[in-house]
Amino acid sequence: MSSTLAKIAEIEAEMARTQKNKATAHHLGLLKARLAKLRRELITPKGGGGGGPGEGFDVAKTGDARIGFVGFPSVGKSTLLSNLAGVYSEVAAYEFTTLTTVPGVIRYKGAKIQLLDLPGIIEGAKDGKGRGRQVIAVARTCNLILIVLDVLKPLGHKKIIENELEGFGIRLNSKPPNIGFKKKDKGGINLTATCPQSELDAETVKSILAEYKIHNADVTLRSDATADDLIDVVEGNRVYIPCIYVLNKIDQISIEELDIIYKVPHCVPISAHHRWNFDDLLEKIWDYLKLVRIYTKPKGQLPDYTSPVVLPYCKTTVEDFCMKIHKNLIKDFKYALVWGSSVKHNPQKVGKDHTLEDEDVIQIVKK
Repeated sequence: MSSTLAKIAEIEAEMARTQKNKATAHHLGLLKARLAKLRRELITPKGGGGGGPGEGFDVAKTGDARIGFVGFPSVGKSTLLSNLAGVYSEVAAYEFTTLTTVPGVIRYKGAKIQLLDLPGIIEGAKDGKGRGRQVIAVARTCNLILIVLDVLKPLGHKKIIENELEGFGIRLNSKPPNIGFKKKDKGGINLTATCPQSELDAETVKSILAEYKIHNADVTLRSDATADDLIDVVEGNRVYIPCIYVLNKIDQISIEELDIIYKVPHCVPISAHHRWNFDDLLEKIWDYLKLVRIYTKPKGQLPDYTSPVVLPYCKTTVEDFCMKIHKNLIKDFKYALVWGSSVKHNPQKVGKDHTLEDEDVIQIVKK
């Protein structure tokens, strides 16, 4: 372990020493690839036996979405968690292993949302210190991450936390790089760029891939990509998670300062202690989760508006809906009747490939 950490420190030091310019871009790209490989060793330890990374610390996924809270001690994270859970909760705090407690599940707009405290991610967790590794395995399964910051010292903390999460292959508020990458058996490295590149040239791409022992591949750069983007695509284990920065303790700042904070992207100012601005926070959480609520309608009855079936925005076909209820439902499926914004007529007969939209009403007709 320590040798890996030493190597990481060495490469980071060399990168800090190296001036950034056209001549060194190639060398920096190589160092970044080496760094990414070493970091991966830390997250997923080599060697047989054991239940893989994150063993012995996993929280059963309940509800329709999972939100992870990250923050330094004393920024008011626990107050925020318990007050949110206290106001909107429908289940008492779960007690898990000594590693963590889950403040619970809140109900919002008909969806059940699990709130998870992710303790001890920060300050060197990505270097395998403390229990970081297991917590990260859970962080990677979240649908949304809330970084809780103290409004009086937000920026230093923000940087540290972002670095930790980045080091674990978690990418915040970003989309996967627009890079096509396909390994082949022969034919060398084929590089196509559909737009001008400011950082990557054929030589840099070749050497980054060589670092991964890849000598035959098609690479298509569809946007101005960086070495980091290419490494992310080659590593292939990155997760892209939306993130909201929660600035706590706004009772300690002036109105003028508050106006400035409101302009920061992805930010919500709150006071956990006074429960100020929770509505705003929940509204933003809802926006970022992009959940789709589907109401069910048994034949000859009114739709049930109290407990929607909640789907993630990327999986909203009628088939996804059926699978969420029970896998046998799709076997007997004949067609569905749908009312709502996804159809032209109300009701409309649709097949299992039809894509549903938020607050549609559906009735399944079986064979």
